[in-house]
Amino acid sequence: MDLIASFQAPRVESQRIQTKNNRIEIGRENTSDLTLDHPSISRKHARITTVEGKSYFTLEDRGSANGTYLDGIAIEESSIFHSDQQVGVGPFTFRICRVPKTPEPDPKSGLFSGIPEKTESEIIREAVGSLPHLLDADPERVDTCDKTLASQVEKHLYSRILELIPSHVDPQSAGCLTKKAFKYAMGLGPLEEWLKDPTIDEIMVNGNDCVYLESGGKLTRRDSVFSSEQALMTIIERILAPLGRRVDESSPCVDGRLSDGSRINVVIPPISITGPVLTIRKFPHERLHIDKLIEMGTLTKEASDLLSQAVSYRRNILISGGTGTGKTTLLNTLASFIPNDERIITIEDAAELNLNQDHVIRLETRPPNLEGNGEITARDLVINSLRMRPDRIIVGECRSGEAMDMLQAMNTGHEGSMTTCHANSPRDALKRIETMALMADLKIPHRVIREQVSSAVQIIVQLTRTHSGRRRISSIVEVDRLEGEQILTQDLFRTVKTDDGETLQSTELLPIFLQNTELNYFGH
Repeated sequence: MDLIASFQAPRVESQRIQTKNNRIEIGRENTSDLTLDHPSISRKHARITTVEGKSYFTLEDRGSANGTYLDGIAIEESSIFHSDQQVGVGPFTFRICRVPKTPEPDPKSGLFSGIPEKTESEIIREAVGSLPHLLDADPERVDTCDKTLASQVEKHLYSRILELIPSHVDPQSAGCLTKKAFKYAMGLGPLEEWLKDPTIDEIMVNGNDCVYLESGGKLTRRDSVFSSEQALMTIIERILAPLGRRVDESSPCVDGRLSDGSRINVVIPPISITGPVLTIRKFPHERLHIDKLIEMGTLTKEASDLLSQAVSYRRNILISGGTGTGKTTLLNTLASFIPNDERIITIEDAAELNLNQDHVIRLETRPPNLEGNGEITARDLVINSLRMRPDRIIVGECRSGEAMDMLQAMNTGHEGSMTTCHANSPRDALKRIETMALMADLKIPHRVIREQVSSAVQIIVQLTRTHSGRRRISSIVEVDRLEGEQILTQDLFRTVKTDDGETLQSTELLPIFLQNTELNYFGH
């Protein structure tokens, strides 16, 4: 039997492989059916076996040094898999499928084994929708630990999908569709496809009958997504269970982080009148480089040069903006300018920063347990980080009294630190930092705190979001000094209206930190 291996690796094309005794040997040896010449591949690395009359295959690791992976998870010895799953060996990832009787369509065209993508989705939904009538159970409430029930669900889905697929489609496609439908029924329901869609940035579930998806800064609405409020609650419980979190009437709010880094927030009745509300801010798998932000129009090349120099000259940077303006993305990008030989400590409520430097310590806050004990706040972590000999401290977001400790750290040998806060302008950002510092309740005079702010915060980067949904830097401000009761600042970059719209332009003022240097970003 012939099979096709479709690779997702550079300089490797799809291969048609003739099986021997229904097996494919994978390894570095020239005698392998699938030869992969790479140091991380063992001589005899893995084996794929076809199962007669079945739509799935078996994957076996043959004692390789670096392991064999299925959908990114290492298998122990062997595992069953389908053609829509991804096999990984060394740097190579690929999918295996039987050669169809008719030419296989281009996967980018939105076709799968002859089934239009929209029709495929409809088939899966209809098959899953028939489960309650057969099993007298809501498919989104199925207990994933009940193997007998899971087997019933899978058999019914396969049978129903065979009835629904078009007559011209290869019946073997039913196996792959069954697997997708099974994940839908016993996984996260409609959230599965949205979580995998790289074009969707945020998922906002407002009760069981309304969902908003954000893509490219714009919202689209989906109606009648979950069959009932209880179905939505079950999906929420499935999300929270692996995180060790729970939500109920006594604790109706919860924050968390999915395995891929995406942030989640859940609010349920009685404090939510709308019903269960689930918000998922997806974590970008690809860290954005500064050049990409320039290409997207977030900032200009000249502004990028200034910010990179500010980081190199160890200026303390505060990134300010509203919700969803891209503060964490910019913070992550600016942190990439930090030299590789410095010790960096990051502090976040939900770990999102993804730094490439070698010496990075990541700390994450912890909420209280059900008894109200064991909470570890951002302030606790900032205080503790000072004992860890950091070169720079990066706080994902200042929200409360940790701002005071952050100011003290910036003023006592930890220059070049960074943080973010919610504010609508640089001036508001300074006031907000003052207010949060007062929350530390240290009985420090207000003027002393303002002096701390004026000497600690040196650069403020203000982010905004346009009506079209585009995120961009609206101004870059340098903090000068405290004069009387007023903190003096100067604009280094500001938004200017032009015939083509609004653009970020330099004010041509030389930053204070560059005035005594031989080189600066203006090239003087």
